[in-house]
Amino acid sequence: MKNKMRFLAVGMLSGLVLFLASCSSTKVTSSWKEPDASLNTNQKILVMALVSDKEGSLRTNMEKEFVASLKQRGYNAVSAYDELGPQALRGLNEQKAMNKIRKTDADQVLTIVMLDKSKEKNYVPGRSWYMRPYPMYYGRFWPYYYSMYNRVYEPGYYTTNTKYFLESNLYNLRDKQLVYSVQTETFDPSSAARMAVVYSQQVIKDMTKQQLISKR
Repeated sequence: MKNKMRFLAVGMLSGLVLFLASCSSTKVTSSWKEPDASLNTNQKILVMALVSDKEGSLRTNMEKEFVASLKQRGYNAVSAYDELGPQALRGLNEQKAMNKIRKTDADQVLTIVMLDKSKEKNYVPGRSWYMRPYPMYYGRFWPYYYSMYNRVYEPGYYTTNTKYFLESNLYNLRDKQLVYSVQTETFDPSSAARMAVVYSQQVIKDMTKQQLISKR
C-alpha cells in the first residue's frame, strides 16, 4: 500500500512539473504613466498591434483580447484590424495616417509592438545528474554502476525556449502625446491565442495599478 501511494505521489508530482513547464508566463518589466492621466469610459480607444507578418495570427489575437479586456472594464475599445483593415496605416505618411485614424472617431490609440523575439538553448541533464549530486567513485559497486549507466545511456538533452519582448504605448490623439507605456517579457507561450490572453491580463492589471483605468 505504501509503495502504491508513493507511486501515485510521484506520478502526480511529475504531472504537475510537466504542467508548469508547459505554461507560458508574462511579466511586466517596467511601466510609466503621465501624472494625473486616466481613461474616460466615454472616449474611444483604438487598439493597434504592430507585429511581424511571420507571427501569423498574433496581431489579430492581441487586438481582439485587449479590446475584450477593456470592454469588460466598461471602456469603449475597438480593433484597428477591424476598423482600418489588414494593411492599417502601412505606406501612409503622417497626415494621411492621422486622417484615417480620425475617421474612426478614436480619442486614444493604444499600440502593441513586438520589440524583439529571442531563442535560448538550455541543457537538461540526464537522470544520473539529479539523482547523484557527486561522482560515486568510492563505495559500493551498484550505486556507482547505476549512476554511470544512466549517465552513459540516458544522457541529457537540449531544450529551446522562446522569449517575446513587447511594448504598449497609449497616446492621446487630441495633443498626440504619450500618456502611458509598459514593457513586458513573455516566456514560451503555448500559442498566439494564449499569449494574447495572458498579455492583455497583465497589462490591464498594470493599468489598474497605475490608476490609469478603474477597478471593476
